[in-house]
Amino acid sequence: MIDTRAEDICRQQDAMEGERSILESHCREIAERMGMFSQFNGEDFSPGSKRTEKQFDSTAPLALDRFAAAIESILTPRSTRWHKVTVVDPRVKNSLIVRRWLEEVNDILFRVRYSPRANFASQMHETYLSLGAFGTGGVFVDDMLGTGVRYTALHLSEIYIAQDYAGRIDTVHRKFEMTARQAVQWYEKAPRSGSLPEKIRIAADKEPGKKFWFVHCVKPNEARQHGRLGKEGMAYSSYYVSMEGKQIVDDGGYRVMPYAVSRYVTSPREVYGRSPAMTVLPDIKMVNEMEKTNIRAAHRRVAPPLLALQDGALSGFNASPDAINYGGLRHDGTPAIVPLRTDSDVGLGIEMTEQKRRLINDAFLVTLFQVLVENRNMTATEAMYRAQEKGALLAPTGGRQQSELLGVIIERELDILSAAGAIPPMPKELIDIGGSIEIEYTSPLAQAQRSEEGVGILRSLEAMTPLAQVDPRAMRRVNADKTMQRLWDINGAPSDCLYSDDELAEMDAAEADAKQAAMLLEAAPVAANAAKTMAQAAQISQQAGPVGGVL
Repeated sequence: MIDTRAEDICRQQDAMEGERSILESHCREIAERMGMFSQFNGEDFSPGSKRTEKQFDSTAPLALDRFAAAIESILTPRSTRWHKVTVVDPRVKNSLIVRRWLEEVNDILFRVRYSPRANFASQMHETYLSLGAFGTGGVFVDDMLGTGVRYTALHLSEIYIAQDYAGRIDTVHRKFEMTARQAVQWYEKAPRSGSLPEKIRIAADKEPGKKFWFVHCVKPNEARQHGRLGKEGMAYSSYYVSMEGKQIVDDGGYRVMPYAVSRYVTSPREVYGRSPAMTVLPDIKMVNEMEKTNIRAAHRRVAPPLLALQDGALSGFNASPDAINYGGLRHDGTPAIVPLRTDSDVGLGIEMTEQKRRLINDAFLVTLFQVLVENRNMTATEAMYRAQEKGALLAPTGGRQQSELLGVIIERELDILSAAGAIPPMPKELIDIGGSIEIEYTSPLAQAQRSEEGVGILRSLEAMTPLAQVDPRAMRRVNADKTMQRLWDINGAPSDCLYSDDELAEMDAAEADAKQAAMLLEAAPVAANAAKTMAQAAQISQQAGPVGGVL
């Protein structure tokens, strides 16, 4: 008997595939010219096959690699902490116990995320590649028993998405293949609430390599019962459906969305994103054709066609080095065969190709990220101006990735770790105000966006300098200590390089004690001389006897 839930999911999957057919043809065209794995519409893919048959120029693939590396460097750099857990409520913001708990939670997140088994860094890089090429990228954050948090980047050909009324992705279908042998192993590894179709079980014995399609559907739980344990109380319903027989293999739920799917930029009334590669696809195709033409023109210049007589006397002409061709000269000594020289301008073709390459690099932000690298002699103020410009240009892109991609990933991580008891108990004073915590991004992009504040400080100081020359009292209003701390924080310098308030107080107290001791030492000789003088005067007075005595 066919499950109506499985039928509904399969019907929805077919509808999603039909709606995305035009996009998939667009993405396939991009993949062919970017040297990427496509496999859209169920086309066969052979591992290790060549992907460069339609490529004559490597500008776009190289630009895509640099784009992914650049986005990673500004959003999720591996060498720094790119976010921190914090609270906004002023009642507990300065609590030492709360601050220590937040720091511990942040340490746990980064330790779990960058553990060797999690595979976070490599999967995020693949996601950024998908964003640059296809405009949409997704990551599945899974809780692997005995392994911990596990991240898996998903190719766009596998994932299908739908939005809610507010434009947020709330439904994800992942269509994937497994061999019959893999399906049986997966089914038996953990208890499943459904059943595996008999046809797959039989194939596992007779044809273990035969492949079958499955769909993992995650969507809002419309029948959610708040406060109830188990899948009935989960915010999202989860179904694994075998397309063979339209049968539910497993069903369950998630407290938060396990799929983090992000778009580079979306057009009105479109669900899937658009990418830099889509923007400059005409230029990518053009630069390939232009490079093909340049190669032909250069080949003709280096090895031009030869013009020969019609009588066929030189039919056995040999153009190899050191070859001897009899009959190659006429009786008057003129050559019987000459090269065909054309007026093709190879330099013009190369110049036009370079223009297209610059456009492609601009679209993939390569030019933007080279600004600071190429000009190494900039002053600190100039560097801050550049950072401000970069932050303004990257704010729309980075902001979307923080909300749609990183925010969903962090929420899922916190949910998994909390359920596993890996996060220490929340302090009581934080529980009393509702236990609300927030994520503050401290990535290079966030710092670049804050550079505007630093530029404002530097501009104000520059404007005050002439006034201070007229009236030195003008600088009295500037709190140099707070200004320095703010600029230090804006530039992303390590906070442990600065003395804390307590350390400064101790240093001030020690300095005051040292000054007092120095003053005492300086005053000691004067006091000693005064005491000596007073003692001598007293002694002289005693020797002189009473003054004004009776004769």
